[in-house]
Amino acid sequence: MNLIIVESPAKAKTIKNFLGKDYEVIASKGHIRDLPKSRFGITVEEETNHLIPTYSVAKENAAIVKEIKALAKKADTIYIATDEDREGEAIGWHIAHAIKKDPAELPRIVFHEITKTAIKHALESARTLDMDMVNAQQARRLLDRVVGYKLSPLLASKIQKGLSGGRVQSSTLKLVVDREREIKAFIPVEYWSIDTQFKTNIDANLISHKGDKITKMTIENEAQAKSIERSVNADSYIISKIEKKQRKSSTPPPFMTSTLQQAASSKLGFTPKRTMMIAQTLYEGVKTPDGTSGVITYMRTDSLNLAGEAVSAVRGIIESRFGAKYLPKEPKVYSKKSKGAQEAHEAIRPTMLNFTPEMAQSFLKADEIKLYRLIYERFMSCQMEDAQFEQQSIIFTGDENEFRASGRRLTFDGFYALTGAEDKDKLLPTLTKGDKAELQSVKPEQHFTEPPSRYSEASLIKKLESEGVGRPSTYAPTVATLSSRTYVNIEKKQIVPTEMAFTVTDILEKHFANIVDISFTANMEEKLDEVSEGKVDWQDLLSDFYFPFMDQVAAGKENIVSLKLAKPLGRTCPKCGESELLLRSGRFGNFIACSGFPKCKYTEQVDEEGNPAPKQENLADEKCDKCGNDMLIKNGRNGQFLACSDYPDCKNTKSINVEEKQSETPCPDCGGTISLKNSRRGPFWGCEGYPECKFISKFEPTTIKCKEKGCKTGLLAERTYRNKDVYECVKCKARTPREVASTTEEEK
Repeated sequence: MNLIIVESPAKAKTIKNFLGKDYEVIASKGHIRDLPKSRFGITVEEETNHLIPTYSVAKENAAIVKEIKALAKKADTIYIATDEDREGEAIGWHIAHAIKKDPAELPRIVFHEITKTAIKHALESARTLDMDMVNAQQARRLLDRVVGYKLSPLLASKIQKGLSGGRVQSSTLKLVVDREREIKAFIPVEYWSIDTQFKTNIDANLISHKGDKITKMTIENEAQAKSIERSVNADSYIISKIEKKQRKSSTPPPFMTSTLQQAASSKLGFTPKRTMMIAQTLYEGVKTPDGTSGVITYMRTDSLNLAGEAVSAVRGIIESRFGAKYLPKEPKVYSKKSKGAQEAHEAIRPTMLNFTPEMAQSFLKADEIKLYRLIYERFMSCQMEDAQFEQQSIIFTGDENEFRASGRRLTFDGFYALTGAEDKDKLLPTLTKGDKAELQSVKPEQHFTEPPSRYSEASLIKKLESEGVGRPSTYAPTVATLSSRTYVNIEKKQIVPTEMAFTVTDILEKHFANIVDISFTANMEEKLDEVSEGKVDWQDLLSDFYFPFMDQVAAGKENIVSLKLAKPLGRTCPKCGESELLLRSGRFGNFIACSGFPKCKYTEQVDEEGNPAPKQENLADEKCDKCGNDMLIKNGRNGQFLACSDYPDCKNTKSINVEEKQSETPCPDCGGTISLKNSRRGPFWGCEGYPECKFISKFEPTTIKCKEKGCKTGLLAERTYRNKDVYECVKCKARTPREVASTTEEEK
């Protein structure tokens, strides 16, 4: 019997179906050995200044390690088959140590797609674990542990409990804050345009006045615009020039991680996190006409390479489906343009071209088919001919002015035959040079320059990639972490930093300038790449960062002024009549509270200046249905609700209707979609498959499984319990504290 160890249970099941009884396939379910959760887990060796990690098998992983050990004893050969990237290489190395095997002696197999052919080829081409890649992952892990464990508690102690800082997270936050600063500092500049329409029903723009070229900002005010308008003689214009040029719209390259997340966001409305969850399922295995199989290649990649056999196959399909004129003479090859391409993967493509999106509709779920179609059509279109256009231009000359009309016509649809044309034709009528053209209208129009737009999740990922910050596996978690830590809010698909984001960034810029510096973070990624290539020693990299950083932390403890507010207001609490009121800082901003807490729990809301907020701001648009007094909008641990203003004489409360929204976590009972719904008892999360599936939860579940003995099937939800952040199982209700420093996505 041969044993193959992979990361995912779904992947294990798919591979097992291919190989039969001679092979046993088991999943490690990710990392089975890691730095401890409850302590730093890194010691500094005095003689060498090396950072020595202390790895251990977590309690929740003990059972799977025991199972792997038992199978390993019976196996003739043990194959490590984790993902082919730094993380996968390190997981394989940790597995070898956990089961007491020499990593150098275990054959390592890799594949970019989970198909029968790919698995068999991998078994025939086994290698050993790449220790340079393992060390690069260890270096990244220790860097993130150092920053997370030392910076997060400092921010929490100086600013507010619950804050976190991370190596990639903090520089990403600075990008968002800097963009918001640009927007706030932006001063609109006035400019004017002169738009005309000729009687041939052609719209044209002014391009020249008195021989001077007119650009966007040339006409600065209304006086200049009116002067030009007066110079126009409607009867004096002729067609002085007609131009036709051939232009092409190039085929898009195949998807890699960042571009897939961007396209799924703009075209499907998927968040990066949701996109990667669906892509993971498509990669690990779904039902097909030939059984369970992976239908796309590995989805964490920054490569644009394509397998020769895949390109040959798609070229055959293009020719048979669209005809020879849609097929380039030679296959198209795309090169990586962004910084720091590191992993030797392929681009993301379908693994079985005969499994068309039309066929896939009978096997995939709604979201899966949407993403699969996007990937399938992108791969096919990248090997088709470019679309071709005829660019048209007509110049009208008269008096002291020249106007230009532009149009375009699609002459060959190329890859648009598959994807559909994005731009409609704008056709100009057939005219002759020298003909007279009479003006119908002249319209000066005022404009103002616009500030830069806020980042969307897609455009932020594009920025991170172009700057060389992070890697494919980090884009989605980084954005998700900023949101979960209340550093940013997502409003109409735009990322809006909170006041806390400005506060944290200001402090980091002053005391930890390198941590938030984009070039420093990108340079660190390049050094990690050099470690994985065997060019830089990982311990030297760690030492060069660790000791200066710890000096910064020590200086920060001394020099950063605490922003935690506890300012006496000189007013007595109206509830207890004894203690003084204080201005405090909390998780959701400043508020006024009684200094006699916890005996007296009186609080007041405050405005941005710290003054008591007018009560009428909390008034709801309805009256109490019991006593007729005004209803107030209150905040509770489960969100907002309505309460009678005559409390405590009237204790009537009422839930507020919530807007339905979908969770990115699939239903744990049936795998369907769960949505936020409303009931007379308040909002709750329920399965869309009701009444067939009756899953409900008070809080939105995550994908983290409960580890409590006797449960292990429920999912954990994030919530606040008695002023503490906890995970609560939606099934057994067991609660687990969430540690600030060890639960950031980078820290994991």
